[in-house]
Amino acid sequence: MLHHKDADPKSQALFEKLFEFSPDAIVVIDSEGKIARVNGQVETMFGYRREELLGQPIEVLLPERFRPIHPRHRKNYHANPRVRAMGAGLELYARRNDGSEFPVDIMLGPLEYEGSSQVLGVIRDITERKRAEEALLLEVTNTLVSNLDVRTFYAAVSAGLRQVKAHIYSSLALYEPESKKLRLHVLATPEQPPPSEPDVLFPVEGTPAGLAFTTREPVVLNQLNTDRFAPEILGRWASLGIKSACWLLLTNQGRVLGTLMVGSEREADFSQDDIRFLSLVANQVAAALDNVLAYQKVSEMGGRLAEEKRYLEEELRTEYNFGEIVGKSPALRRVLKQVETVANTGATVLILGETGTGKELIARAVHNLSPRHERTFVKLNCAAIPTGLLESELFGHEKGAFTGAISQKIGRLELAHQGTLFLDEVGDIPLELQPKLLRALQEKEFERLGSTRTTPVDVRLIAATNRDLTQMVKDGEFRSDLYYRLKVFPITVPPLRERPGDIPILVRYFTQRHAQRMNKRINTISPETMDALSRSPWPGNVRELENFIERAVILSRGPVLCPPLAELTSAAEPKPTTSDTLETQERQHIIRVLRETKGVIGGPQGAATRLGLKRTTLNFKMRKLGITRQDL
Repeated sequence: MLHHKDADPKSQALFEKLFEFSPDAIVVIDSEGKIARVNGQVETMFGYRREELLGQPIEVLLPERFRPIHPRHRKNYHANPRVRAMGAGLELYARRNDGSEFPVDIMLGPLEYEGSSQVLGVIRDITERKRAEEALLLEVTNTLVSNLDVRTFYAAVSAGLRQVKAHIYSSLALYEPESKKLRLHVLATPEQPPPSEPDVLFPVEGTPAGLAFTTREPVVLNQLNTDRFAPEILGRWASLGIKSACWLLLTNQGRVLGTLMVGSEREADFSQDDIRFLSLVANQVAAALDNVLAYQKVSEMGGRLAEEKRYLEEELRTEYNFGEIVGKSPALRRVLKQVETVANTGATVLILGETGTGKELIARAVHNLSPRHERTFVKLNCAAIPTGLLESELFGHEKGAFTGAISQKIGRLELAHQGTLFLDEVGDIPLELQPKLLRALQEKEFERLGSTRTTPVDVRLIAATNRDLTQMVKDGEFRSDLYYRLKVFPITVPPLRERPGDIPILVRYFTQRHAQRMNKRINTISPETMDALSRSPWPGNVRELENFIERAVILSRGPVLCPPLAELTSAAEPKPTTSDTLETQERQHIIRVLRETKGVIGGPQGAATRLGLKRTTLNFKMRKLGITRQDL
């Protein structure tokens, strides 16, 4: 007879009935690990007669691969006997008399029998449950792997979880190595749609998801009023009606991607079986998620390559203003020496100079001589883009970020990843956009418009301007921190009037270039023409000279270049002497441009635009220099 110490006869009789007629197999093991008694279900389940098992070691019911280590497990249990599941979280198997194996769940409990301590083992055959779980897991897996789009994948995860476990909330927390934080992706359920801000970054430390991530073990909270985590951490889930939750590890091929959370509206709603099966689902989610993320990365890279191809095709269709750097003057050679010095360093370069001096060519020369020359050279003229669109053009935007954003757009900054970004007319960047550019340069990361996701970026920046950034900083029109971030290695491109020796070379070069394009043969330039061209101050610099020569080629009827020298009205003006002050030169230059624009200050063809100044800045300079309508 089995009995507990001091048990009454009625209780003992009831225990005997429960023991014998239990639907589960029950085995009693003595302190030496031998079978002391079994019920009838053991015979049915294992294919032994009772007499064959009594006195046999319990290991006879185990697969042979588990028999050597089982005595140690028995010893550990006797040292701390209590009612518990055997091998919690592990897949257990038993062995029949014919040698076949089957999956089982086993509950252990201490038992007093005739003054000795024994162990009661309740064994349940879970073969059918295992088959149902495997079928369900296969169905969930097939659903997951058939979705490669991120959004439809998240919906598939949510649908799969609903088949496995009733819940009111589920989410993924994916680890981002760049920020060393977890990013939350809330999954929809019929009762709880995802919030409007699905992507949130939160720290690993001090959170249940972070604990599961760092310990590599599931975290189960049977109640949310625990002191294991700060109240504000648990409060958000409690406000959604969640009373218990579990966090399961997402691992694939040894890599931990993050965690899967499932929340229930009932307390202590997650059994060991739930955790075990949800962990299997989490493994399938992780494997499918790896594929989704890889597909997303390939898609984004393909999109970026397509955008880069489109950009480069547009560049090839654009005829560069100067074709190449032409000249032999000492001033130009100094600039080229600076280019050679800085190109290999990767440092930010700020190119200064008047409009038309060839700042973009200098920028391209820096790129072509740098280790990034095989990557893309992306340019953006900050003055040519409307202020409202400049941020989108620079950083890109997500679909729906603003009215008219019908699709995702990759910005120039992202397009230049591992290459060079050339910001022309950088002085025209609005003040409100400058901090975002500064952060992207310093932190090497940015967010597209309408996105909270941080995108890492590695670019070499080259900036150019014809404006006086130092004065703009003093006037509060340009941030000083951005100015000093740009002015790592300044290069000043000399105006054409400071390299008059290069004018004849440029004249011959442009003449041949445009004559060839127009199928003309021009091989003579008179000394008088060359002298007049050399004496002109060319306020528009090389760009103005090239346009003038193109016009001369059009007007020439024979082999001799016949430029319209009468248009060079400024050629008769005396060149500034060394005694002239900078202020005098600036005044004369502004007056000359105002005369050329017939006194028009604003607008795309106005003097302010030609001088690279804002209308208000030009008006201020005119007042300061005493320029009036009578001077024009």
